[in-house]
Amino acid sequence: MKLKQDKWYVGIDLGGTAIKLAIVNSNGEIAYKESQPTQVAEGGDRILHQMDEMIIRGIEDLALKKEDLQGIGIGAPAFLDLERGYVYEAVNLGWKDYPLKDRLEEITGLPVVVDNDANTAALGEMWKGAGSGASDLLVITLGTGVGGGVISKGKIFHGSRGTSGEIGHVTVVTKGGYRCNCGKQGCLETLASATGIVKLATDALKEGTSSTLAETLKANGALEAKDVAFAADAGDELALSVLDQVGFYLGWTLGNYAVLLNPEKIVVGGGVSRAGEVLFKPIRDYYRQYALPHLTGDIEIVAATLGNDAGVIGSAWLVHSKE
Repeated sequence: MKLKQDKWYVGIDLGGTAIKLAIVNSNGEIAYKESQPTQVAEGGDRILHQMDEMIIRGIEDLALKKEDLQGIGIGAPAFLDLERGYVYEAVNLGWKDYPLKDRLEEITGLPVVVDNDANTAALGEMWKGAGSGASDLLVITLGTGVGGGVISKGKIFHGSRGTSGEIGHVTVVTKGGYRCNCGKQGCLETLASATGIVKLATDALKEGTSSTLAETLKANGALEAKDVAFAADAGDELALSVLDQVGFYLGWTLGNYAVLLNPEKIVVGGGVSRAGEVLFKPIRDYYRQYALPHLTGDIEIVAATLGNDAGVIGSAWLVHSKE
């Protein structure tokens, strides 16, 4: 039996590793979702045909038709011309100068709205996640890199070139910092990401600091950020020191962002955020040192709640919000 629902939206979270897709109702509830490995090697149009095939499976599962869908929202890991939905470059996808919006509309027959993937995750948390009820938010994601989205009055603030919110590339170490993939040194991303945490811990071990992480490194040949979090939970001093450093750089940066933006909430997500209180406590402690209470008020720093669904829900919101 066909579902009785006025409006349906497709949300796509596009990554170099996987395409996540959901069909979402007007209340932001997921009725169907699917994830597929991104077929990067086969080129741009093949990836879009993958999306179309996923949509077709979804509407068949829900006993809908394409004309029941209001459109597609897509979050892409790319430098974009937002007006045209045009990709200047998406390194992980192998795209350069690619007309994403136009091609996806041709292939699917549906209207398409495009934004940056960090922005769509932020919108998801605003609509149905930890930022629900707030219209002014700063959302950051701590994963392999560090991303961010700035929401003002319920809308993403893009800036003049569409790159607002790239918090990962704020310089926090002015001399001798780690080299970032963007070409600079000392970016927040080089320290507060999963990669940065591993670098900090590994370098400390190389200097001869005693830690249970030395045994983990010897056994596995490499560390992961979750190893550092587990060791910190167990009271390992080196691991606690690393997360304290990460908390310092995040707290400092967020404190300054809060003075500038005055959000209602700051939402922290991504895989690294699953470290929990061993990370959130130093973030909040250092934040309080660098944010001015009489300017910023009592801004909560909270953990994101939507996990991998944030991007697809936020992408669906792109279409929903256009109505």
